[in-house]
Amino acid sequence: MNDCGCEKARAELEEYLHHELASADAADIRAHVENCADCRNELRVGVAITEVMQRACKESAPEQLRQLVLTQIRTVQAGHRTTTN
Repeated sequence: MNDCGCEKARAELEEYLHHELASADAADIRAHVENCADCRNELRVGVAITEVMQRACKESAPEQLRQLVLTQIRTVQAGHRTTTN
């Protein structure tokens, strides 16, 4: 493990958060974040944003909105079918 430095840690922080780095690169960033308060704070912000986004993606639209959107899609599809036939 190496301390990769702030520049590399910040450049690869998103990939690190999503477990998309090779294990050696992830270990380098982990080592750096353990010893760098600024990068550790950036990581905390990234974690918070990721968690909010994950929660938001799990939420469903209200049923009334879902039905409105589906009705509009069907209307557009029906119009498309009649113009292509």
